Amino acid sequence: MSTRENPTISLVGAGPGDVELISVKGLNRLKKAKVVLYDALVNEELLTYAPTAKKIFVGKRLGFKAYEQEQINQLMVDSAIEFGHVVRLKGGDSFVFGRGMEEILFAREHQIPTEVIPGISSSISVPALAEIPVTHRGISNSFLVLSATLADGSLNPELEKARELNATIVILMGIAQLPKIVELYQLANKGEIPVSIIYNGSLETQKEVFGTIDTIVAQNEQASASGPGVIVIGEVVSLASNYQAKVYSESSSSCCI
Repeated sequence: MSTRENPTISLVGAGPGDVELISVKGLNRLKKAKVVLYDALVNEELLTYAPTAKKIFVGKRLGFKAYEQEQINQLMVDSAIEFGHVVRLKGGDSFVFGRGMEEILFAREHQIPTEVIPGISSSISVPALAEIPVTHRGISNSFLVLSATLADGSLNPELEKARELNATIVILMGIAQLPKIVELYQLANKGEIPVSIIYNGSLETQKEVFGTIDTIVAQNEQASASGPGVIVIGEVVSLASNYQAKVYSESSSSCCI
């Protein structure tokens, strides 16, 4: 009697980085995995929960790809056929700029059973960890999440429409485009809107940069921060205690010059 495991694929969102922010269900799938295909934004400490699994790094970073997306799709299916249960582990939530549905559809084409286990998206959790609510009664009734950059490397044209909204604007993959984003808002005479950039959200190395549209580029350069960053634009940024402390410090310095 064969003990070979039937091929299955679990698409698991790992959350924003802190290992404790993965779901219990996602962690249970890791423990049972035969193969784990993991991305660049995944905290590698999570891999210790799959001690006997084969681990394959398939991450992408700006200017670097371990594999092309088509190769990842095929590797995922081939691994499931050869080994059985595959966990496709992605940072944040797999369906928020994670190309997760593309991988599910590819698996379906090959008749591989799949399941989706959502993750905590950095678009909401990282601002929250910086004490920035994406919605707040009387200030912001909605929020919009955008990628700053299109597949060809150009600026997302939807940012121009987003600047006209009173909603909180959360921008992912946008650090390299920061000067262009600022210019868009300045052209609309919105230079006083509060802005925050949160680097390495949920990790011990989390760093927050605060300013306004007019000052955030200089503040960001002065901070010399690095790593994945989430940009938040909107009045809700001013609710963060670190923003308030910064504004108080700057006003105190100005009055004493």
